Amino acid sequence: MRPFARPAALLFVVGCPKAPTVTAPLVGWHPAAEGATFACYHPVDFAKLDDLGRKTARGQAMDEMMSQWKGKRGDGITFEEGMLDGLETVMLGDMGKVEGVANKNLDWCKKVSTGQAQAGEWEGWLRGLPAKLTEGECFTHFDYTLFDYLEIDMAWQRELPICKGDKVRISGTMKDKFRITDKGAWITVEGDPSASLSGDLPCNFEGCKRGQLILRFRSDAGVEVILPVGGGISYVAPEHGTLSYRINDDTFYDNTWYQAGGIIDHASVEISPE
Repeated sequence: MRPFARPAALLFVVGCPKAPTVTAPLVGWHPAAEGATFACYHPVDFAKLDDLGRKTARGQAMDEMMSQWKGKRGDGITFEEGMLDGLETVMLGDMGKVEGVANKNLDWCKKVSTGQAQAGEWEGWLRGLPAKLTEGECFTHFDYTLFDYLEIDMAWQRELPICKGDKVRISGTMKDKFRITDKGAWITVEGDPSASLSGDLPCNFEGCKRGQLILRFRSDAGVEVILPVGGGISYVAPEHGTLSYRINDDTFYDNTWYQAGGIIDHASVEISPE
């Protein structure tokens, strides 16, 4: 009896697909493309880092970019240092802004290093960054008290920065007297209610008086508001801008302070947060 014969085993060789090659993103200094004339700084993907790592990466990215902008890499790129100092100050004020700057800077570096743009265009972008990064922000809140002497022989005094929403109190001393014509009445910062107003006066509407202490607010956009102050008013800035003050007069050569016994009056102005 023949022994039972086992059937021959069939072998099937099935080809296994290769795992796709994953290319790690470039981080650090690398040429933008083949033929690039210099390397560009490639920032890390900030969003994938924890808070501490993100803060560290921001600082490193800023240091690396500044080194190239200031010509320290020897690659022919050098930008105006005063402009860079201003940009650095803005970024140090809010390091979160470094992330967007680093990514956009890489785009500019790639273009210039491959001949698609000029270095002057890159510098022009950098020059406009401080205004863009701080658009709508204000770092000049009026949070202090200013004491000053009122000048009656000049136009607008000071240009005091103020932020939208800041509320201030501006006042002038009431005891000091002066006159605004050679033989005119002695008046105070409240002005002369008997004198007529003219179109040449900066404050010439109801409530204004000739010789009165007045206020000007000028927004960053150039919109101007003039208000009578007299002894004092409160004012809330509707936009970011500046404050100035003066007396409501159109000529100054004949203005004089009151003098008695060798003592000359001189009114003071106070501006303080309210």
